[in-house]
Amino acid sequence: MVHFFDEIPKDIMAWVQQQKMFWVATAPLAEDGHINLSPKGFEGTFHIVDPTTVWYEDMSGSGVETISHIRENGRLVIMFCAFEGPPQIIRFWGKGEVHEFDTPGYNALIPLAKRQPGSRSVIMLHITKVSTSCGFSIPFYTFRSHRMKLHKMAAFKESKDIEAEAASCYQAKARGYPDRPTAGLKGYWEKNNVKSIDGLPGLQDAYKSTTMFDR
Repeated sequence: MVHFFDEIPKDIMAWVQQQKMFWVATAPLAEDGHINLSPKGFEGTFHIVDPTTVWYEDMSGSGVETISHIRENGRLVIMFCAFEGPPQIIRFWGKGEVHEFDTPGYNALIPLAKRQPGSRSVIMLHITKVSTSCGFSIPFYTFRSHRMKLHKMAAFKESKDIEAEAASCYQAKARGYPDRPTAGLKGYWEKNNVKSIDGLPGLQDAYKSTTMFDR
């Protein structure tokens, strides 16, 4: 049976931190816009600040739907689901906000030396409602390991940015940011993450940053 709360119960906080993955869902305002649902995972990327505030470290990807939808309307729901132990589904609804790489909000939460390879933003959720439900039909799965392919790909792209800077292949210009190597991560962000599939604005600052990755 479903139960609703205005904040995260203490027992749910502990359970959430044990989960290996979660899902985030957003939607644009347009009736013909594309609803988005994204799986998220990797240990240490989800954080609980207090009973009504959570955030996760958003990794680079081929799309930017979550960021774009939050910029437009702020709506965000995060879901956790039990795959072992007692059945349980948890949802957090609320108002989302985006802090891109190398912005004050991002840097306050993720120091450069502690960010994951490929980290492009912080997604913060200010919770307005929490639900717990049974999940009786959800099958059992056994966790084996985290996939490292994204980390390796992102680290490789970051190395291209670092190499270009070290070789003085580009320098900051009067417009405030450097030319970026197309093989680097910032070039990837600029090419793939500035607009949603519906044309909504995505990343605005991260790819312009002159701060070098720390690897």
